[in-house]
Amino acid sequence: MTATAILALADGTIFRGRSIGAAGAAAGEVVFNTAMTGYQEIISDPSYSGQLVTMTTSHVGNTGVTSEDMESSRAMGAGLIVRDCPLNWSNWRGRHSLPEFLRDENIVAIADIDTRALTRRLRDQGAMGGCIVATGNTGKPADEQLALDAARDCPDMQGQDLAQQVTCHHPYHWREASLDWVSRHAGPHPDLSYRVVAYDYGVKYNILRMLVDHGCNVDVVPATMPVDEVLAYNPDGVFLSNGPGDPEPCGYAIENIKKLLEQKVPVFGICLGHQLLALACGASTMKMKFGHHGANHPVQELASGRVMITSQNHGFAVNESSLPDSLEATHRSLFDGSLQGIAHRELPAFGFQGHPEASPGPHDIAPLFQQFTEMMQARRKS
Repeated sequence: MTATAILALADGTIFRGRSIGAAGAAAGEVVFNTAMTGYQEIISDPSYSGQLVTMTTSHVGNTGVTSEDMESSRAMGAGLIVRDCPLNWSNWRGRHSLPEFLRDENIVAIADIDTRALTRRLRDQGAMGGCIVATGNTGKPADEQLALDAARDCPDMQGQDLAQQVTCHHPYHWREASLDWVSRHAGPHPDLSYRVVAYDYGVKYNILRMLVDHGCNVDVVPATMPVDEVLAYNPDGVFLSNGPGDPEPCGYAIENIKKLLEQKVPVFGICLGHQLLALACGASTMKMKFGHHGANHPVQELASGRVMITSQNHGFAVNESSLPDSLEATHRSLFDGSLQGIAHRELPAFGFQGHPEASPGPHDIAPLFQQFTEMMQARRKS
């Protein structure tokens, strides 16, 4: 018997469909992602913690699931919403179907709903609270009132520090290169010459791989580790990772970054890390209406005028009008004009809002990792 599911939104809208994941209920902020591929990377991205992810592409699950495409140790999104999940999948790398993976990871998911109508509602009204309720194979209908109550009780993402919920509990060492690097070289990376400490606010594995690709010997540490313990690693540079939630409540991270800047240690921030860097320098952040979630976002590099296609996943942004004199804008979104990059005018520190390792096509933003290594090399020579 087909397991039913419903999606309730905080505005009272109900979508009815089919359960393709675990039985139960899951509430969170409902967002949409316009990427046509990468559903496994998306659902395992810690930046989606606390969110129900709507995939706008019609067919999701066609290529199954493989452990090689995980961006963290487990599924991180609160739930998944798709138009169609095919019964059959095909991929020589695949090991399980998407529904099997979702059930194993205890992720509630719904299919067979009008995701175009849902996306239009989110674009018009903004990201909002929602709840998926999925039945088991009992034939019983999902409880609409339960779903509505949970959707309306869902806390606003603004004000939530989620980085501490997804960060690692203990430091660990990372030496794995990306599959792209491995395919072009034989054996492990021969020259990991830069010692980098990566603050884990919800880091993606492929960001760590890209650091290794560029010769970085990476130690990943919890989000709350004090600066004196970080400096004890004698790092050439410090990386500030991506992550979920609102950056402003992360006072511990902001204070740590201020201390790192005082030491003139090269700092590179991505996504949440970029926002935290801006806050540490005196700028402010803001909640976006529905955020940027996708793999085809055009971003302009202001110095050269070049336009790059990027992957994005964020619901908050740095307010460009709040930038202090010490920061300059380096990149801007051509979708809505929002700030995408910053650099410190006097210190070796910069940040980028998108996910430069995700490679939606050409590796347009990958040179940012090279910029980081050049900063570390310059510091060694000084």
